[in-house]
Amino acid sequence: MTSHPSWGRRRPHRLFGFGCMALAAALVGGAGLGVTAASAAGRPHATAGHGVARTAPRYHGVIQVKGVHDNASQSSNWSGYNEGVLSTGTPVSSISGTWVVPTATQHTAGQAENSATWIGIGGGCLDTGCTATDSTLIQAGTEQDVAADGTASYSAWWEIIPAPSISTSITVHPGDTINCSISYTVPEVWTISLTDVTDGQGFTQTVPYPSDESTAEWIEETPTEIGTSGTGLAALPNLGSVQFTNASVNGSSANLQAADEVQLIDSNGDVIADPSAPVGGSAFDDCTWATSCAAP
Repeated sequence: MTSHPSWGRRRPHRLFGFGCMALAAALVGGAGLGVTAASAAGRPHATAGHGVARTAPRYHGVIQVKGVHDNASQSSNWSGYNEGVLSTGTPVSSISGTWVVPTATQHTAGQAENSATWIGIGGGCLDTGCTATDSTLIQAGTEQDVAADGTASYSAWWEIIPAPSISTSITVHPGDTINCSISYTVPEVWTISLTDVTDGQGFTQTVPYPSDESTAEWIEETPTEIGTSGTGLAALPNLGSVQFTNASVNGSSANLQAADEVQLIDSNGDVIADPSAPVGGSAFDDCTWATSCAAP
């Protein structure tokens, strides 16, 4: 991985020496890390909403870039928009966005399928050509999953790489409007807030984390799952068009550009999720199981 500048700050020793499960346990228990929660309790690999249990730890990980085609980055796990510091010239100290939870239906009969909709700081490409990436990532969002029998479930979560995602106790429904923000509060301490505007539920987490602050994202993802049968990317359910609005960075409009878009491709290199052109620099649709997407 190509290294990149630290933007004038001396970075502390990273937490990446922790094993993923050990770090997750420390976060949930607050062991020496000062984690606080409001409105919802976090728990790793928790039972998802509507009674469908997860069968494996799930990671909403850094971009797995596969190249650039027609001026759009292509990835095996992300679709949406990614802004990098080498293009914008500005480190990311806060991010926010709004989306409507999509309705998940089964794309392939008999197959378990999982998706995540989120915003995050880190984990993406530092420039539009994706010549370098950021290995840190702090993020929060919703999941839209379909079990092998076709039963859909929805949940909200937060995550800091390399730990697995932490589910929360709030109830999420398709069609709910979600507001989410992540902001740098004091050196190396972040506040994550997610509110379900439709019913007023939400959560706030304060976590220490040594982010590189190098990228900002608004993403639809096929997360990585780790289980007894190995590690792999989840299959993508039908989600229709996922609507993102109010995208901001450092308190101002994100000023999204077409060159910032990321397409999700399958193992054959075919596009299976595609973001629309941005509207007003702060809104776009992300169309799943589509090779093109009309602007909202």
